[in-house]
Amino acid sequence: MNLSNFKFLAPLAAAAALMGAASSQTITVKGSDTMVIMAQRWAEAYMAKHPGTAVQVTGGGSGTGISALINGTTDICNSSRPMKSAERAKLKERYATLGFEIKSAKDGLSVYLNDANNIQELTLAQIKDIYTGKTTNWKQLGGPDAKIIVYGRENNSGTYVFFKDNVLDGADYMPGMQSMPGTAAVVNAVAKDKNGIGYGGAAYAKGIREAKVKKDAGSPAYAPTEANVKSGVYPLSRYLYMYTAQRPSGAVKEYIDWILSSEGQAIVTQVGYFPAK
Repeated sequence: MNLSNFKFLAPLAAAAALMGAASSQTITVKGSDTMVIMAQRWAEAYMAKHPGTAVQVTGGGSGTGISALINGTTDICNSSRPMKSAERAKLKERYATLGFEIKSAKDGLSVYLNDANNIQELTLAQIKDIYTGKTTNWKQLGGPDAKIIVYGRENNSGTYVFFKDNVLDGADYMPGMQSMPGTAAVVNAVAKDKNGIGYGGAAYAKGIREAKVKKDAGSPAYAPTEANVKSGVYPLSRYLYMYTAQRPSGAVKEYIDWILSSEGQAIVTQVGYFPAK
């Protein structure tokens, strides 16, 4: 196993609740909608070469996956945000470990604009002002005199939490934000709404335009390209995570090893995200 991509978060507990016993050869994966297409592609490719192993993938959001991991109803949790200390405390209470973290890919969290919008770049402060309701008209940003229609994710989404923590600085979203059930729905809404704005993973940015993002007014603006995400200059670069309650073993370990291999990471690129390292 390539431990350079892992962060072990606690001493190993007793063998109770070990993930992924090889005898069943069935691996359950739940969580992030941002990662669900990638996770399905991984599963399909892996099962084609390992017919004795079944990989069952469902989305529902990072929060859903983390809850399933805590409750013992999934082997692997996919999450587009790091687990929070309170969630790790619940894992510790049940399994005597804070869990095991795997960085499986990188993403440039993108700000989506309609193709008809003439705005080319936004600062983090401007994005925050839009999503907290301080800025309500594109004219305030040099665009047309039109109300900004704000789209976002539901609160069980890891992307919703990441955006709130890293763009809104913990502030509440504006009451009028239209919460969508998945990133594809956000993209579809913005593609149809010339005054819309949304956010989500880089892999979903089709049929819309990605705004370049500036850390502040005096900084250069960057697009969420592989080079900019890899170097970290894109202000909203992030890892996409996999979590297990215990150190991976058996079929789960073999599957994760494969995901981190060149073959698994090639699928990351094919889907539209970026290799973990």
